[in-house]
Amino acid sequence: MNKNKHLLLWSSLGTLVLLAMAAVQENYLKDWRAIQASMHTEAGPTEVRLRQIVAPRLRVTDRCVTCHVGMAPGEQGATGHVLAAAHPPVVHDPAEFGCTVCHGGQGRATEKADAHGDVRFWPTPMIPTRYAHAGCGSCHTHVQVPNRTVLNLGRNLFERHDCLACHRLDGRGGTLRPGRAGGMEGPDLSNAGARGFDQGWYAKHLRRARQRDDIAWKAGFAALDAPDLELIETFLATRVGAPRLIEAKALFHTLGCRGCHKIGGAGGDEGPDLARVGQKDPGQLDFRGVRGEHTLANWFSEHLRDPARVVPGSKMPRLGLDDEEIELVTFYLLSLRRTDAPEAFWPKDRIGVTRLGRREFGADGATLYSTFCAACHGASGQGRRFPGAPPMPAIGNADFLAVAPDAFLRSTIESGRPGRRMPAFGEASGGLRRDEVDAIVAHLRREAGVSEPETPHDTPRRVTADPARGKPLYERHCAGCHGPGGEGADAPALNHPVLQAAATDDYLVETIGRGRRGTPMHGFRQPSTMHPVLAPGDIEAIVAYLRTWEKSR
Repeated sequence: MNKNKHLLLWSSLGTLVLLAMAAVQENYLKDWRAIQASMHTEAGPTEVRLRQIVAPRLRVTDRCVTCHVGMAPGEQGATGHVLAAAHPPVVHDPAEFGCTVCHGGQGRATEKADAHGDVRFWPTPMIPTRYAHAGCGSCHTHVQVPNRTVLNLGRNLFERHDCLACHRLDGRGGTLRPGRAGGMEGPDLSNAGARGFDQGWYAKHLRRARQRDDIAWKAGFAALDAPDLELIETFLATRVGAPRLIEAKALFHTLGCRGCHKIGGAGGDEGPDLARVGQKDPGQLDFRGVRGEHTLANWFSEHLRDPARVVPGSKMPRLGLDDEEIELVTFYLLSLRRTDAPEAFWPKDRIGVTRLGRREFGADGATLYSTFCAACHGASGQGRRFPGAPPMPAIGNADFLAVAPDAFLRSTIESGRPGRRMPAFGEASGGLRRDEVDAIVAHLRREAGVSEPETPHDTPRRVTADPARGKPLYERHCAGCHGPGGEGADAPALNHPVLQAAATDDYLVETIGRGRRGTPMHGFRQPSTMHPVLAPGDIEAIVAYLRTWEKSR
C-alpha cells in the first residue's frame, strides 16, 4: 500500500516539475521572447507577445512577425535588433498577403527551424534569402520578357542616353548634375513595367528638350531612332521591382530551354513540364547524386551542372553553364510556383497570361528563336551536337535558307519531326502561334541575310528519273550519314514522313547539289576529295529513290 502511495506521490511531483519546466520554457525561455525583449520603440520597450498576420481569403495565418517584429502592421518603428527591420519596399502591402505566400515556410510555427520549413516532411521550405524574389512567381507571371541580348541592349541605351540623370531605377540614378541642374526630376522607374508608363513620353520629352532653355534638357536628351526607342521601352516594360528575377528569366529565354520543356502550355515535350517545378517537395527528390546541402535550390544547381549525375539516364545534355548562369537559372526555376489564391488577388500580369493569352516571352523574332530553338540549333543557328545524339541541323546556314522556302520552314517548326528530338511547336501541340512562327522564320533570314528563294516552277514538280538508278548512288554517297534506310544515323532523317511531306523535289535537288558550307554536307555539283561531281540526272535519280520511301508507307 505504501509503495503505491509513494509511486503516486513521486510521479505526481515529477509531472508537476515537467509542467513547471514547460511553462517556464513557453513563457520565458522562447527565442522569440528574447528577441522581442531586446527591441524598443519611441514609446518604450516592445510588448512581448505573439504576433500574427491573418488573411482569411488566402487561408493564411503567419506568425513570422513574432520574430520579425518590424514587419508587423503598425510596428515599423521598432529598433534594437536586426529582426526589427521593416520589410523592404514592395508594390503591395505584406500585411495583406502574409509571409508564406511569397517566401514559403511554415506560417504557424514560432521556432526558427519549424518556421523556415527546415524540418523533415514539410513540403514548402522557405526560399533561400538570395532567391527571395523567386517568391514573386507565386502570384505574378511577368510578361514580354525578352532574351538577355535584347534586355542588355535596352539597358545600355537607357544608360547611354543619360536617363539615370533624372530617374531612379533599381536603386541607381537620380544624380545631380554640375551646378545642381537636373537630378530626380522624373519618377522612379523601378516598377514602370508593373504600374505602366506614359506611352507618349518620348514625344513629350523631345518637345520639352527643344522648347526649354535649360542646358540640362538640351544637352541631356537627344532624338532616338525607332529601333532604339523600341528597345528602351521593351526594357522599361521589364522593370517590375525584381530586377534579378527578370535577369534570370531573360537568361532562361536565351538558353532555349522551352525547346524541351513546356511552361504554361508553350514549349517542347522532350523534358518534363516546368510550370510548377519551383514547388517540388524536397522530401520527394533523390539526393544521392547531389553534392552539398539537400535543398531544392541545390538540387536544381547540381542538375544544371551535370544532369546525368543527378538523374541517371537523363536525356538533358550538359549545357556548359558557368556558375553565374547556373545561379540565375536556379533562381528562375524556383520562381515557377503558383498560389491557389482567389482570382480577386491575381495581379494584372497573371490575368493577362491566364485569361487574355499574353506571352511571358518577348514577341520579337530574336527572343522567340532563342527561347524555343537555340538550345538545339545554336545561338545563331549554326547547329549543335551533344554526346550520344545525332547532330542538330544548322538552320541558320545560308545555303539551307537559300533553298528552303518559308512554307517548308513553317511546316518544320509547326509539325516537328515525331520520333526525333525536334518537337512540334504548332499552337495545338507546342503553343506557338502562326505570327510567332513567322517571326522566327523572318529572324533566321534576317540574321543570315538570305531572302526566300524564288520558286523555280509554278507548281511543285516531281522528278521523273529512275529510282533504281538512284539507289546505288544513294548507298554510295549518302547512306554513310543519313543511314541505309534514311533513318538519320548521323544527319537528318530523310525517311521521315513529315520531311517527305514538306520537302519539294526542287528543295531536295538543290540541297544535294548545293550542299551546306560549314557542315559535313558537301555539294555534289562541285568537285571534292570526298566524292565525285554528280550530273543533274544522277541527283534527280537520288531524289526519285528517296521518294520510294514515301510511297512504301
